[in-house]
Amino acid sequence: MIRIDSISKQNGHNLIFVEASAALNRGEKIGLVGPNGAGKTTLFRLVTGREEPDEGVISTDKGITIGYFSQDVGEMAGKSAVAEVMEGAGPISAVAAELKSLEEAMADPDRADEMDEIITRYGEVQAHFEKLDGYAQEARAREVLAGLSFSQEMMDGDVGALSGGWKMRVALARILLMRPDVMLLDEPSNHLDIESLIWLEHFLKTYPGVLLMTSHDREFMNRIVTKIIEIDGGELTTYSGDYEFYEAQRALNEKQQQAQFERQQAMLAKELKFIERFKARASHAAQVQSRVKKLDKIERVEPPKRREAVEFEFAAAPRSGEDVVTIAGVAKAYGSRVIYDALDFQIRRKERWCIMGINGAGKSTLLKLIAGAAEPDKGTVTVGASVKMGYFAQHAMELLEGEDTVFESLQHAFPHATQGSLRTLAGCFGFSGDDIEKKCRVLSGGEKARLVMARMLYDPPNFLVLDEPTNHLDLLTKEMLIKALSGFEGTMLFVSHDRHFLAELSNRVLELTPEGIHQYGGGYTEYVSRVGYEAPGLHADTVF
Repeated sequence: MIRIDSISKQNGHNLIFVEASAALNRGEKIGLVGPNGAGKTTLFRLVTGREEPDEGVISTDKGITIGYFSQDVGEMAGKSAVAEVMEGAGPISAVAAELKSLEEAMADPDRADEMDEIITRYGEVQAHFEKLDGYAQEARAREVLAGLSFSQEMMDGDVGALSGGWKMRVALARILLMRPDVMLLDEPSNHLDIESLIWLEHFLKTYPGVLLMTSHDREFMNRIVTKIIEIDGGELTTYSGDYEFYEAQRALNEKQQQAQFERQQAMLAKELKFIERFKARASHAAQVQSRVKKLDKIERVEPPKRREAVEFEFAAAPRSGEDVVTIAGVAKAYGSRVIYDALDFQIRRKERWCIMGINGAGKSTLLKLIAGAAEPDKGTVTVGASVKMGYFAQHAMELLEGEDTVFESLQHAFPHATQGSLRTLAGCFGFSGDDIEKKCRVLSGGEKARLVMARMLYDPPNFLVLDEPTNHLDLLTKEMLIKALSGFEGTMLFVSHDRHFLAELSNRVLELTPEGIHQYGGGYTEYVSRVGYEAPGLHADTVF
């Protein structure tokens, strides 16, 4: 349906694509992968025609529709979330808006003298709305929004009152309702809770069109895509298979290319040694000349392009006592909304608790109570002896000093550390070269998260409290974090919507539900096997 043929693209001095080719065929579910800055968003913009390639051609089958979801959702205000979503479906939204306006006019006593005209017009507009299948479209819009965890109140409220993350969901719902022939989704899994992620996963698996998407959620990607297009070094390389297959195939290709490179280097060294040894001997002149010509004609094998994987190892943290946290009879409410009534919970040394629960169940509240960022209305939260806590919260990123550089931020946190050790720390978390001179105010969400994490982990705590630590992190940095935390000797309590992160790091599950609080021995994988669903907001009999 879409063919990318030998395209080249340059932004300033930066070469994005060099004679790159790929194809998006009917019904394919494709994952677009590559390091940060490789050109994933640029490729989306080229396919949608927002930008043109410098060379080459992108051809699209006649008459196909393309829907593009990006992180830049623009301004939204003055409409309900449902109306904003329906706007993606074309003229229906304008008719629906007029219908709503006429309904308000009919209920306005000050316009009683216009009532005949209003009722006549209402009948005309309603007939047009029915002809466009508007009522079914509205029902579908509500179904999509419900899948993305919107309450009825949020659906009908002003979209302008929503946070950035919820507006992102509205923009995503608009594309999903549109159901174009080709769907381009740039990080659709950002800002979604685990229930919404799983709903979207099912939706996309049954979507009949072409899907091209990026995602920093490994499990989400792996369950949907059947083909991978990798952007690296200006080239597009296609792999037939899911993300797991791509990883294995890429590693195998690297290994084979490295072996081929080493064999050729050994052969070249042998030939060059012969030439160097006999170049001054007349008796060997013909042989030397022949070998020189042979070397000139050999096509050189390049060493594999290796991804720079950051690695971080914890320094040994001091040992805590056996009882890390004891919660006894804790009650907590926000106004009339009761979060906990009489919560009892204990965390012991080396336990790794993940907290599961729908939005509003009290996951972040529990972390705040334990970290001392919130106080219980009743009951006690007791932190045990020799516990040194590290607390990662989303608001911590907002507390970075905007005018500090990355390096200055680390220096202020650790004034007695050597420059070398701080540069090594920055490098471990993906800040190398000129990156350490970036001002904190210009950092992306992912960069801020990495910097906060670096500051927290340098002087290691023995108890980590982590609220959505993988938000904004790319796949490579997530893998680094999982590997580092796997070797962490202390205790952990965390909230995450990343199922790979949950499965790799938990050995206990605390489930918060309206029916009560449940504790499970074993990690997230055992929890799913035992309860039959992947999150408390879903059940084994959930229909998509």
